[in-house]
Amino acid sequence: MYQRILVPFDGSPTSTRGLDEAIALAKLTGARLRLLHLVDDLVYASGFETGAVYLSDVLPVMRQAGRTILANGRDRAQRAGLEVDTELVEGMGPRLAEVVAEQAATWGADLIVIGTHGRRGVGRMLLGSDAEQVLRSAPVPVLLVRAPAGVTP
Repeated sequence: MYQRILVPFDGSPTSTRGLDEAIALAKLTGARLRLLHLVDDLVYASGFETGAVYLSDVLPVMRQAGRTILANGRDRAQRAGLEVDTELVEGMGPRLAEVVAEQAATWGADLIVIGTHGRRGVGRMLLGSDAEQVLRSAPVPVLLVRAPAGVTP
């Protein structure tokens, strides 16, 4: 069945719920997990700081935060007795869905498991849905895992 499960992971309660579902599936199927975290180099660029300050102060903090998030997810999966590796992807304004689809194809994933807030109506229209875009562009099946109870969409 599933031998390689890709999990986009940002450390939020929603993505942690997705990770927990991927862990449960991996334990049933003997699959290996890959956790993927995206660092968007432009996400905090305001234009008020100089390029040098952004490159020397902001980006290193974002990279370290991404490594920490991935380490926490990796530890969670390893405590469950699973093989897991991590991938930190950095880029300037990449769409998460494109990065996930590329990683799924390159790594040979059989399944993508991603948490979703389940936004509807205006909230979905204004905020968009990364999970929906992953679903539309993924080269393999996608399991969408709803946000935990009490997490507002």
